[in-house]
Amino acid sequence: MDTEKIRLTQYSHGAGCGCKIAPDVLDKILKASTACSAGLSHSNLLVGNDHKDDAAAMDIGNGQAILSTTDFFMPIVDDAFDFGRIAATNAISDIYAMGGTPLMAIAILGWPLDKLPAELAAEVIAGGRSVCSEAGIPLAGGHSIDAPEPIFGLAVTGIVPIADLKTNAQAQGGDLLYLTKPLGIGLLTTAEKKGLLLTDDTHRATEAMCQLNRIGATLSKLGYVHAMTDVTGFGLGGHLLELCQAANLSAEIDYASLPRLPNIDYYVRENCLPGGTHRNKQACGDQIVTSKPEHDAIVFDPQTSGGILISVAPEYSSQLEGLLREHELPHKPLGRMIAKSDKQPRIVVR
Repeated sequence: MDTEKIRLTQYSHGAGCGCKIAPDVLDKILKASTACSAGLSHSNLLVGNDHKDDAAAMDIGNGQAILSTTDFFMPIVDDAFDFGRIAATNAISDIYAMGGTPLMAIAILGWPLDKLPAELAAEVIAGGRSVCSEAGIPLAGGHSIDAPEPIFGLAVTGIVPIADLKTNAQAQGGDLLYLTKPLGIGLLTTAEKKGLLLTDDTHRATEAMCQLNRIGATLSKLGYVHAMTDVTGFGLGGHLLELCQAANLSAEIDYASLPRLPNIDYYVRENCLPGGTHRNKQACGDQIVTSKPEHDAIVFDPQTSGGILISVAPEYSSQLEGLLREHELPHKPLGRMIAKSDKQPRIVVR
């Protein structure tokens, strides 16, 4: 089989973080599993499932916490090496979003050996290994199974000083919100599948997805950065809603200030919305209100290996913006956290 002619996305029913179970369905699953563990106490567990954080955190007794996470999905691109890179970048992002430094990773691989050659799986792993090397960590092992669809990802271990640990429950009213990568990954990857991707955008989504969120380890040391979470399959709306719920706050978003990949309006007009967009909107119900229907395409667009959403004390906005500018990241506030009101939706996009 000529591996160069194989399109990986044809062998999976979903793509990237768009494969994620919808937030409302996930809530039902987690509630059932939480009930089974009621009464169990783990005194050293600092962060678990309570607020849907990006990684678990365990106090190891010396002022440090070990971080643990896993993330895997089906192909979002056809190139095997790039698929490995994207999946690895996405998994490592969970550690950065908690303010940590990754230590090592192990691979998770499912491969349909009756449909795709083993040599192609080797390219996927090579892509993942290249990103681990870029992050300065070893890909130290893993586990593989013969599966009906290709799946790849990592389980990643990291470390963070407990004083620097960032969760999605620490946001404060009045905080400004920033996002370190532009939105629109789902739109561009769907456009590519439909044959509607503009020539100038050929590698744009892959480049964004393969950009490590290592800025998270720097942001964690800044006391004026109150909370962080990475934006992936639930879209900006879904992950901001988790942040609001964890901190018992609401948020206002300025649509015009959202960082977006180029030509996004064109892809919206061409109806290049992935299925995850509709699932995300449905799952959020009336908790997120947009002023125009077309805004939904960006607010609920599922991101694969998206940026870090940062909640920052407003009096330090200029310092944060200078840091983001220095790292060539989006540096314009997209909204703010506000007090929760029972008479208003959790999030309003104007």
